Amino acid sequence: MSFTVQPGQVTGFVGPNGAGKSTTMRVILGLDAADAGQALIGGRPYRSLRNPLRHVGSLLDAAALQPSRTARNHLLWLAHSQGLTARRVDEVLDQAGLGAVARRRAGGFSLGMRQRLGIAAALLGDPPALMLDEPFNGMDPEGIVWMRRFLRALAAEGRAILVSSHLMSELQDTADHVVVAGRGKVIADASVAQLLATASNGRVTLRTSAAAALTLLAEAGATVTRTDSDTLTVAGLPAESVVALLSRNSVPFSEVSAHRATLEDAYLELTRDAVEFRAATPREAR
Repeated sequence: MSFTVQPGQVTGFVGPNGAGKSTTMRVILGLDAADAGQALIGGRPYRSLRNPLRHVGSLLDAAALQPSRTARNHLLWLAHSQGLTARRVDEVLDQAGLGAVARRRAGGFSLGMRQRLGIAAALLGDPPALMLDEPFNGMDPEGIVWMRRFLRALAAEGRAILVSSHLMSELQDTADHVVVAGRGKVIADASVAQLLATASNGRVTLRTSAAAALTLLAEAGATVTRTDSDTLTVAGLPAESVVALLSRNSVPFSEVSAHRATLEDAYLELTRDAVEFRAATPREAR
């Protein structure tokens, strides 16, 4: 597995369960040993970095805290280990929206609040790189919107942001680039725009209740898939040709538009053969 996380953008890191995403992050931080090769941060191994929180901030497990400590004290011991001040602790608590609960015990925090505390810890050293594993987990809608904007703002400051997540809809609105992993290998390494364009593949969405539409399009050489009772996905004919064909044959329709694939569509197509843990459907289970 080989890829680079560039500064100034959010890179999504996605793949099925067991693909190696969390293990890769642990290898980068020196928590696990690589079978071969090396993981570098700014050209150096993590273990060789002096005051590493000034180089890379990470959130791998929001539950990794001492529950009897307050949020502020949890960050204070991290700050002192890196030569950082209590003033910096208060700054990141405010950045993460936890200023009002700084003196509450972290053990009583919800998962979403623990995620915010983990983000605050990752920011302590004002690092140029951040690595976050499933940061959207446990977030309420307001928290998800905040996280999305926050990550974009951090990237706009020139930081390199690596985000692992299973929430494709959030990554589609947040990430500039996506690395797709499967069975310990990189399946795709491309911009979100490139992945969506490839998944869309020049297809057209057609809304019509006329049964004749499917026959006409097939006779014209198009590949047609019915997605619901009045919606067809057409491949092999551009939108203008679909409109001309239906109009010429007086076939009514309410919409013809370029098919817009989602990041989830692209992800499912790319990882179709890389899923190791696939559950049976209810019908198969019976």
